[in-house]
Amino acid sequence: MNRTTAFFFDEMSLWHSASSHALTLPVGGWVQPPAGSGHAESPETKRRMKSLLDVSGLGHHLHMHSAAPASEADLLRVHGHEYLQRFKALSDAGGGDLGLQAPIGPGSYEIARLSAGLTMAAVDAVLKGLADNAYSLSRPPGHHCLADSAMGFCFLANIAIAIEAAKVRNGLGKVAVIDWDVHHGNGTQSIFEARADVLTISLHQDGCYPPGDRGEQERGRGAGLGTNINIPLPPGSGHDAYLHAMNRIVVPALERFQPELIIVACGYDANAVDPLARMLLHSESFRLMTRCVRQAAERLCQGRLVLVHEGGYSEAYVPFCGLATLEELSGVRTAVDDPMLALVELQQPKAALLAFQKQWIDHLAIGVTH
Repeated sequence: MNRTTAFFFDEMSLWHSASSHALTLPVGGWVQPPAGSGHAESPETKRRMKSLLDVSGLGHHLHMHSAAPASEADLLRVHGHEYLQRFKALSDAGGGDLGLQAPIGPGSYEIARLSAGLTMAAVDAVLKGLADNAYSLSRPPGHHCLADSAMGFCFLANIAIAIEAAKVRNGLGKVAVIDWDVHHGNGTQSIFEARADVLTISLHQDGCYPPGDRGEQERGRGAGLGTNINIPLPPGSGHDAYLHAMNRIVVPALERFQPELIIVACGYDANAVDPLARMLLHSESFRLMTRCVRQAAERLCQGRLVLVHEGGYSEAYVPFCGLATLEELSGVRTAVDDPMLALVELQQPKAALLAFQKQWIDHLAIGVTH
């Protein structure tokens, strides 16, 4: 069944520069300048994904849009005035380090506003019934950004900004945010952890980023107690472990919460060849996780589902994972075959290790429901 899928993208979002780095290491001292693309958060993963959508023909089935940048009023619903002033001043001065592993370049402030605007427009399109679901190819990402501090390649909290705008403009009530980026969605969690109207769920590699962060015991606070769930998964978790976590923890949590909208912080860095993680997902994993949340959205909130691009740092493999995700969203299957799928399927954890991983997930599930 074909669905109306809106796709939000702007070439300018790919022009954000993180200055001279080798992966995540600033060039200098013992760190040699790279011969290739440099910083891990490269525009090429997103550009190559968009290119594959185009050449596969899937782009013809998507409703393509750009969007206006988020306004200062939109940003101030989430971020402090002093932080925004500091961000703009550093951007205007040519860039530098805005926070922990958060380097920016000239114009990054305006590009980050555009990234937030794309996310806002995707949410708005779904809530107004202009699309069945939507995907925002936002860059820079946002799920690590705190209200008053940049972190981990994230400078504005795109999803939080879009949620707050939708509450003001569309009267949006309860929202669920599922974050399957391989790194803990600590920024989104921190912004909403005292709120009962936003459920935040993060599936991430245990201790990967922020370094040492697990989040297992962090369930929210005050009015938001019980509306934050963290699922730290062991390094080496693959397709079956993630789907077990989705079915055992994520979907039941959605059913208990009964959201009016589901947003996915859609990072692809749990793929098997990502340089910043140690997980074993492949394109079919992202297809089936997308199917899982799509079907939940159809049961719970009239299909209202928005995916927002976060991490994913393998230039070769992110495009195939993203294509599978958007095929599932739109209901259109292309002729593209994933050239790495067979290899990654052979690398999946065998029975004994998978049993341990599922046992760990079952343990986490007990903690969530009690």
